[in-house]
Amino acid sequence: MNAFALRAAALAAVLFVAACASPGPSRPQAPLLDAPAVGLQPDAATALSVDPAWWRGFNDAQLDTLVDRAVAEQPNLQAAQARIARAVAAAEAAGARAQPSVSGSFDATRQRFSANGIYPPPLGGGTFTVGTLQAGLQWELDFFGRHRAELAAALGSERAARADADAARVLLAAQVTRAYVGLARLQAQREVARQTLAQRESLLGLVRQRVQNGLDTTVELRQSEGGLPEARLQIEQLDEQIALARHQLAALTAQPPQALQSLDARLGELKPLALPGVLGADLLGRRADIAAARERVEAAVQDVKAARAQFYPDVNLTAFIGFNAIGLDRLIEAGSRQYGVGPAIRLPLFDAGRLRAQLHGRQAELDAAVLAYNNALLEAVREAADALATLQSLQAQRREQAAAQDSAEAAYRLAVQRYGAGLSSQLTVLSAEGPLLAQRRLAAELQARSLEAQVALLRALGGGWQPQPVSQSVAAR
Repeated sequence: MNAFALRAAALAAVLFVAACASPGPSRPQAPLLDAPAVGLQPDAATALSVDPAWWRGFNDAQLDTLVDRAVAEQPNLQAAQARIARAVAAAEAAGARAQPSVSGSFDATRQRFSANGIYPPPLGGGTFTVGTLQAGLQWELDFFGRHRAELAAALGSERAARADADAARVLLAAQVTRAYVGLARLQAQREVARQTLAQRESLLGLVRQRVQNGLDTTVELRQSEGGLPEARLQIEQLDEQIALARHQLAALTAQPPQALQSLDARLGELKPLALPGVLGADLLGRRADIAAARERVEAAVQDVKAARAQFYPDVNLTAFIGFNAIGLDRLIEAGSRQYGVGPAIRLPLFDAGRLRAQLHGRQAELDAAVLAYNNALLEAVREAADALATLQSLQAQRREQAAAQDSAEAAYRLAVQRYGAGLSSQLTVLSAEGPLLAQRRLAAELQARSLEAQVALLRALGGGWQPQPVSQSVAAR
């Protein structure tokens, strides 16, 4: 018996070693981009601090209400919360697999025993009730770290899901704010069109007086009358676009299309932002989408570790204690007790092909996660740099445009005065009107673009994102 036990132990050791020697050579992982590789300054901090409720800086109560409602009611954000709950459940399940499991059972079977079987009379040929009352324990001993890697991967997926939800929240707030600014732009353009209509009506009155006094002909009168339908057409077109913009805002805030028919958005003065001179490496920690991509990389690394651990034996500790008896009246007796304890080892002897394919798949997923992170990082740096460049350019454009508009306003007033005094023709007035209208529209356009660029910069800098903690009960396992 001793010799047999030694041979069995030697065979088990050989199988154990053989089972641990089959993952195959590891292949190189796709490289992660770092801050200097994308033009970020490692030692420079981005100067602009972003409030989590950054849209309140616009000092518009209507906008605050719209963003708050969108964040609370948008179905896309509710779906993101459902994905978080699913990730939390997966992390809890992964944590539970590393813990001992205890089960209890009771069964009673009415059975006739064969008269020609192993049981002698009176059991053989008789009918009796067999009862078992038992508690069992199973514990998979994580010698090679597979469960630890699975738990780490699940926690990383949970953190990624939370960051995704925060990124969606920042994006939604930016979309609502941009839509609100777009509505304000259209209403500003409508005001310009209304001023144009009033201006042309005033000019028509002046032309009529000149016709009555014999200073102009009906040709000039018809030209002035033709400008009124054109101005009214522009107002109608803008009214259509304003209605569509209100519908868009209603959809973003989970309301019926008619809910915002009376919404009146105005382009207001925005507090100037303290623009950073350079983009610092802290940008990497500000954005939820970059954090989510990085967490997916870390989770994929742990998935690779778990897949590699599949090549090693699983060692389970099993134990049971309870009672077993023929006849329920004798079940709870000292002589009916039974118990046992022992290890169970699973050796993946003939699973090498399947396990290698699984490992290669996890490694490919890791490479995909790394490349997705690199792409998110490049896109984030581009968005921030674009927003900075646009804001800096718009500041100069608005200064030049303001000077051009002042000149156009003065030229138009002078042309009307000269026309009223009979010193110039109506053509001079019409020639001066075109540049003036263009400058008024451009003023509204540049003001709206400046607001949109500030929204883009705030979003590019993370929108005041703060990471959320993972499930404490799971992380503590």
